[in-house]
Amino acid sequence: MSDVKECTHHKEKRRRLLRRCCAGLLIFNFILLVLILIIWAILQPKKPQFIIQDATVYAFNVSAPNFITSSIQVTIYSRNPNDKIGVYYDKLDVFATYRSQQITYYTAIPSVYQGHKDVNVWSPFVSGVNVPVAPYNGASLSQDQAAGTVGLTFKIDGRVRFKVSSYISRRYHLHVKCPARIDFGGRSSSGVIVGSNAVKYQLTQSCGVTV
Repeated sequence: MSDVKECTHHKEKRRRLLRRCCAGLLIFNFILLVLILIIWAILQPKKPQFIIQDATVYAFNVSAPNFITSSIQVTIYSRNPNDKIGVYYDKLDVFATYRSQQITYYTAIPSVYQGHKDVNVWSPFVSGVNVPVAPYNGASLSQDQAAGTVGLTFKIDGRVRFKVSSYISRRYHLHVKCPARIDFGGRSSSGVIVGSNAVKYQLTQSCGVTV
């Protein structure tokens, strides 16, 4: 009988210990959640803002059967809207796509730190020589260009870190999508001839940002 009582006593003791551990874990998670909410309320973090301001087209043509040669300089405006958070842009690559297919090579933008409320303006060239595309995209692109308007998307893929006081976060993926409708052939009044073989188009289009 004493062995049964002792076994029952140990089981009850383990149950109490387990309940205490669970209660302690719940309290810890609750306190952690409250701290996160307080920090979020104080910092009010916002994603970086991007705007594509203009695009200068030096070359853009589709050759048979399905190859694209292009050279476009884009001006991209970036702003950190936070007043307590800095942003480290550790790696940024910009390229152009047409109907979700990449049509230029990657162009690297130099790494930079963006302080509170700071602004950066980049003007990278995106280009490609005889870049192969899917047959249906090549045909569609030729039709759009003949019609005078081509819808491109300039994308930025990168890695960012955030700085709060002396704390620096781990790296996060940054994805930026800047849609741009360009009137090739100088049909649009927004196109301005630059030099002897380029046309500059004012766009001022907000970009979608995912972190």
